[in-house]
Amino acid sequence: MKKYSIFSLARNALTHHEHWQKAWRSPQPRSEYDVIIIGAGGHGLATAYYLAKEHGITNVAVLEKGWLGGGNVARNTTIVRSNYLYDESAAIFEKSLKLWENLSQELNYNVMFSQRGVYNLGHNLQDMRDIHRRVNANRLNGIDGRVVYPDEIKRNVPIINTSPDARYPVLGASYQPRGGTARHDGVAWGYARAADAAGVDIIQNCAVTGIIRDGGKVTGVETVQGTIKAGKVGIVVAGHSSVLADMAGFSLPVESHPLQALVSEPVKPIIDTVIMSGAVHVYVSQSDKGELVIGAGIDGYLGYSQRGGMDVIEHQLAALKELYPIFSRMRMLRHWGGIVDTTPDATPIIGKTPVENLFINTGWGTGGFKATPGSGWTFAHTLATGEPHAINAPFSLDRYTNGYLIDEHGAAAVAH
Repeated sequence: MKKYSIFSLARNALTHHEHWQKAWRSPQPRSEYDVIIIGAGGHGLATAYYLAKEHGITNVAVLEKGWLGGGNVARNTTIVRSNYLYDESAAIFEKSLKLWENLSQELNYNVMFSQRGVYNLGHNLQDMRDIHRRVNANRLNGIDGRVVYPDEIKRNVPIINTSPDARYPVLGASYQPRGGTARHDGVAWGYARAADAAGVDIIQNCAVTGIIRDGGKVTGVETVQGTIKAGKVGIVVAGHSSVLADMAGFSLPVESHPLQALVSEPVKPIIDTVIMSGAVHVYVSQSDKGELVIGAGIDGYLGYSQRGGMDVIEHQLAALKELYPIFSRMRMLRHWGGIVDTTPDATPIIGKTPVENLFINTGWGTGGFKATPGSGWTFAHTLATGEPHAINAPFSLDRYTNGYLIDEHGAAAVAH
């Protein structure tokens, strides 16, 4: 048995995986589909999967200008939570969290969802008032959460600096036990494999160059691989939503900003939860490989850069050392950036556009990863029926003309 195991290991090491079954196909695009989804990130792939699973719509193409999962879904810091302030936001993020809790089993793919809990720190009296308000609102919506104080935080996270003499003393935090992290590429791969198995075509290296309209109705798209007709089209391209909207002839109240993060060299387990701070603008968790995953807020300038400015890194590392002096001698392993679409009220746009049969899912800002399952589930309903689900109805584009905004800046001020 031992000899066979060694031989098998050597044989597979030399094969370079040539005979491994592919996780999904790489088909050529057909001339026409019932639905085209532009963007093969987490939200786009989840939409395709739920179109097939929940609505029986499988004549679907997911078009990706680069490679599957090469955008924001692979460039985030993997935090999952649902403790948002307003009822509308709480509903969609809680729907998402409930889907997260069974996602590995549903997709038969380990997305490494870890419910290690999420702390949001308060450093002054106004922070603590906001924390109490948000926790109370969460509990009214059936979302787990409670207010915790420095002694409990220090007990659970011994490395944190809770000295009253700190520049930003820790006065308390909100805590959501069901929050945590997931493996970002595992989420993309799991949804891709499940959607492909249902018959969805995932077409990579197929950039969309134009939206085809017949009067006020969408009829298909122009791509670098040719014209593809469709009954309905969904735009799910975080970072470039306004570019696609411009192709279709309408404007979005969206700004695109670089958002960067970094990881440290790997170390032994030292922190087993997620801790965030809006006041000092940094958050940290530890990956299964031992790296500290560290992030802050968006860069102040507009743009499509996937690098970001060094001043943001300097600021977040200063904040990190303030809260965790033990990290001061650690080395940065790598850093990266993504592109996020932000809206005036810090909440997404999910629903119809001024063009008939053209739908959009954008504006998740810094919190899109945690919403992946819920976003895909609600957007699939919208594409399938032509009307929003009750959960995403408040997030229509019309709210910027009728005034029914959902201002979540207080719960989404830090990149998380």
